[in-house]
Amino acid sequence: MSLRRLILLRHAHAEPQQPGQHDRERSLSPTGEAEADAAGRWLAEHGTLPQRVVVSSAERARATAERVLAQTGYVDQRSDARIYEADPVELFEVIADQADVETLMLVGHNPGFESLAALLSTGQSGDHRGMPPAGIAVLEFADTAALEPGAATLSAFWAP
Repeated sequence: MSLRRLILLRHAHAEPQQPGQHDRERSLSPTGEAEADAAGRWLAEHGTLPQRVVVSSAERARATAERVLAQTGYVDQRSDARIYEADPVELFEVIADQADVETLMLVGHNPGFESLAALLSTGQSGDHRGMPPAGIAVLEFADTAALEPGAATLSAFWAP
């Protein structure tokens, strides 16, 4: 088995950082909770369900994943601190480590996610158009495709 579908889910809106609080500790705002629920409903309605979810170590990403999985059904969920503040090269490494599943979802952050989506779909990491909080990009790989720039097709994009 090898990767055929990659779902990138940017975390939903978070509360502002408080004095003395680490950025990783920010929780979802009420708006973010509603966005994450809507993202989960969209994934469920479109049958775009992952076999495994790998989540950033940030609280807002974990909470987004939890709310989405409550809508789609729970699957193998793992945390990977490399996703936090990752660039496309680091995200490639995370994905490569999960190559034993056909449908993988990463839950994390910009600017890494929008750059990765652009790099995989167009071959150019700077060819992105943005990815709002709780935005979803679904990338499809052909059966013979390797994990490399330009190897995927952006088959769906959704934002709340």
